[in-house]
Parts: sequence; C-alpha cells; structure tokens
Amino acid sequence: MVIILLEKVPASLRGELTRWMIEPKTGVFVGKLSAMVRDRLWDRVCTGNTTGAGMLVHAIDSEQGYTFRLHGAPSKAVVDFDGLSLIRSS
Repeated sequence: MVIILLEKVPASLRGELTRWMIEPKTGVFVGKLSAMVRDRLWDRVCTGNTTGAGMLVHAIDSEQGYTFRLHGAPSKAVVDFDGLSLIRSS
C-alpha cells in the first residue's frame, strides 16, 4: 500500500497521479504500486512540485511496517522518537 499526500501542488500533477492511484480526498492518493512505479511517481512529485509539499508513506519490513519520505515543507513534520516515526503538527 502506498499513500501520497500533497499540499499546494498544480492540478496537472494531481491529474497525473490519478492515472495510477485513487484520490479519495483532495491531495490524498492511495494505491498498491510496485517499488519501481512508486519511486518514479515520487520523483515526478519532487520535480513537478516547486511551490507545494508532499509526503509519501509506504510499507517496509520494519517494526512499524511503514516509512515516510518528505518533499518541500509539509504542514506536518515526521520526527524520530527512539526509532519510531511520529507525526508532529506545526
């Protein structure tokens, strides 16, 4: 499972992501993607997004079972607390 959260991005970028994932709420994209497709879509988010922010959440083999990637300055920050990734609101 892959989740991408976008803030203040161009509509064209959101439209591009809807080719691969569903958008149940504005700026929230959910899908089951291969690692290659996930990484290419994330590269597209990072290169096509100069004014907004993005967060990628995907499954990995760890204690929590998932990890985060951030781009830009999202309204929520990910902090490491003794090996656990937690969300801190600004």
